[in-house]
Amino acid sequence: MSKLKIAVQKSGRLNEDSMKLLKDIGIYIDNGKDQLKASAKGFPVEVFYLRNGDIPQYLKDGVVDAAIIGENVLIEKGNDIKVAEKLGFSTCRVCIAVPKSSTYNSIKELNGKRIATSYPNTVQNFLNENGVNAKLHIINGSVEIAPNIGLADAIVDIVSSGSTLFKNNLKEVEVILKSEAVLAVSPLLSEEKQAILNTIQFRIQSVLKGRQSKYILLNAPNEKIDDIISLLPGMKSPTVLPLAQEGWSSVHSVINKNEFWDVIEALKANGAQGILVCPIEKMVI
Repeated sequence: MSKLKIAVQKSGRLNEDSMKLLKDIGIYIDNGKDQLKASAKGFPVEVFYLRNGDIPQYLKDGVVDAAIIGENVLIEKGNDIKVAEKLGFSTCRVCIAVPKSSTYNSIKELNGKRIATSYPNTVQNFLNENGVNAKLHIINGSVEIAPNIGLADAIVDIVSSGSTLFKNNLKEVEVILKSEAVLAVSPLLSEEKQAILNTIQFRIQSVLKGRQSKYILLNAPNEKIDDIISLLPGMKSPTVLPLAQEGWSSVHSVINKNEFWDVIEALKANGAQGILVCPIEKMVI
């Protein structure tokens, strides 16, 4: 059987998160230090460790079949490449930033200004959409320093926490796009390899669903069960089991982690006791 070739970032945070995801879906990689290609144990996959900016072209050419890559890079260099799955990690945004001392009221103020960036296509498209004519300076590396050395009036770069902008006396004024890691697919993918990718996607979806959910167990008086069930939709409906103590039941369900505290407070207000919340490793729908 042919092996599916998956590209991941050679180093950095995206590499770490990508390798953790592969491990969580049962794909274990033997890769030594500085190895550029490695095979999985017992699964038809090879992982290629590549520079992030090179991955879109490798996908277009069919050198690799799929990739875990930042959506921002795909938009900049390969927006014609299909995204099979959004992965929910390595989130960031591509932003316009200006010196803190600058006044800024609208995008129109960038007319005639100099903008330093590593994302010229993304920036130019955004400027065109907003009718702004600015001069772009393409920089690969530390874009944040450009205003401080007089090279640019503004920058466009990826922002996660904003701490780098703060350290360089810059402030974020516009969000061009929001990004996260995605599973991207080569347009030249064969049917045989598509079948392997389908298996990988199914496993990824199970892991991501688990990460987004919490398993909850609680005790409740029987007269409050209907009210409590209305707060816990679960996958289909909660499980309700009688307790040894008469008049009480145990309720088991699944909640979205983003709604956790609101749900817990509502449950307590409706008589729930002994609430236990557990992480879910995988969740198969």
